[in-house]
Amino acid sequence: MAFTELLEKVGGAGRFQVLQTLALVLPITWLTTQNMLENFSAAVPGHRCWVPLLDNGSALASGLGPEALLTVSIPPGPGQGPHPCRRFRQPQWQLLESNTTAANWSEEATEPCADGWVYDLSTFSSTIVAQWDLVCDARALRPMSQSIYLTGILVGAAVCGHVSDRLGRRLVLSWSYLQMAMAGTAAAFAPSFPIYCLFRFLVAFAVAGVMMNTVMEWTSAHARELAMTWNGLGFSFGQMLMAALAFGVRDWAWLQLLVSAPFFLYFLYSWWMAESARWLLISGRLERGLHELRRVAAINRKRAAEDGLTVEALRSAMQEELSAGQASTSLLTLLRTPGLGFRTCVSSLGWFAFGFTFYGLALDLQALGSNIFLLQVLIGAVDIPAKMATLLLLSRVGRRPTQAGSLVLAGLCILANTLVPQEMGALRSALAVLGLAGLGSTFTCVIVYSGELFPTVLRMTAVGVGQMSARGGAILGPLVRLVGAPGSPLPLLVYGAVPVLSGLAALLLPETRGLPLPDTIQDVQSQAVKKAARASPEPRVLKCTRF
Repeated sequence: MAFTELLEKVGGAGRFQVLQTLALVLPITWLTTQNMLENFSAAVPGHRCWVPLLDNGSALASGLGPEALLTVSIPPGPGQGPHPCRRFRQPQWQLLESNTTAANWSEEATEPCADGWVYDLSTFSSTIVAQWDLVCDARALRPMSQSIYLTGILVGAAVCGHVSDRLGRRLVLSWSYLQMAMAGTAAAFAPSFPIYCLFRFLVAFAVAGVMMNTVMEWTSAHARELAMTWNGLGFSFGQMLMAALAFGVRDWAWLQLLVSAPFFLYFLYSWWMAESARWLLISGRLERGLHELRRVAAINRKRAAEDGLTVEALRSAMQEELSAGQASTSLLTLLRTPGLGFRTCVSSLGWFAFGFTFYGLALDLQALGSNIFLLQVLIGAVDIPAKMATLLLLSRVGRRPTQAGSLVLAGLCILANTLVPQEMGALRSALAVLGLAGLGSTFTCVIVYSGELFPTVLRMTAVGVGQMSARGGAILGPLVRLVGAPGSPLPLLVYGAVPVLSGLAALLLPETRGLPLPDTIQDVQSQAVKKAARASPEPRVLKCTRF
């Protein structure tokens, strides 16, 4: 008896699966707030240099108003407001004369903000940027903290995958909930920026543990698609939840606490969830596997199945699972096999484009529009119909045109934003949201497409390479914002060019819609031969006539 038959006996789509899916989707929703948190906790408020005339209490004694003192103390900046990073060495009193302006001020007459900055706290009462002065010469530290966080996800994925195979899914999942709660809470009380980055790295490490172990192994094949859809929607709802929480809590430390504290609750109830029975069988823990199967049968009210389960049936299922997983796979085989190496490179490019562009844009909403709360809500709201439409297009149009189209659409929307003036904020925001929706569609498509391009014996290896490419792109994405001066279109050009090029490359991949999943390398090669035979015209026989 195979494991799928055991699962059908105890119920693969019953009450237990509904409860387990809800218990797993709720943390995924809150986990998304951790990923998007620094859009708000690390928002860059308006700022200018601290100057004695204005900020040491002597402004009233001078007899001049704040505007006049600002004029003589700080040169104008790029946006016609006060310069955010320079101040005059000495007050320029001549600028108060009616025919004099500071439009042509020189660098020699100014100096950096040696005494700190004054921040506009009208939107956020506190951010990590204002607390640790991550502006001007230190502005690179803000995207660097985001890359450190995304590096934590990469490292966590490498470690947690191995540990969960040895110790079990539930143990790693429970520990990840606890680590996320404790590290996230500690980050709210971090005394310095490096300590804050360390705790955020630990949070991201745990995020990877949750994402890798939020598996639907207790769900039957016909119900798994619905469960995975809800799992994907959890990320969309999390985007909107993040905006609501940040709108209500404007202090970064309290916001950090708010998105971390629920994981203490998730840690407590995670011990109710069942361990993966398939993992228990493969690891030889038959008694515990029998106990978990009987518990699931009881919750699903399958009394006959509960009484009929025996150790012998589990041992038979274990042998089938072990024989199915004995095929040797390696990354070297994937890259050296003719045809598969090319598929791996092009598929990984799609994964990379998603991670690189999505996290490069979605973690810097201030560059896309003035109302970051509305933008965050729109990104989550648009992502829901985008995922639904993608599933429809995959089944009707095909995998290759859907992936290529979603990548090219996202890239063109981002490139179009380089031509839109900053004053047209609504249009810039609309193009940004449409581009991010295209990237969300890409993510849905690349998961399906990658699984169908490779044979069973190499499928998980290929998908793992793609996910590593996405995480590598996510790490590099925020760092692109350091290229060029603030407000430069160069980062948007890079963010737009990468998905367009990867979308065009996707057109070189074979279509897999309607084809059976290949099990072996020979199956892939035979599919290619059949396709080539259909594409080539039949040779015409020329008849010669003798005169």
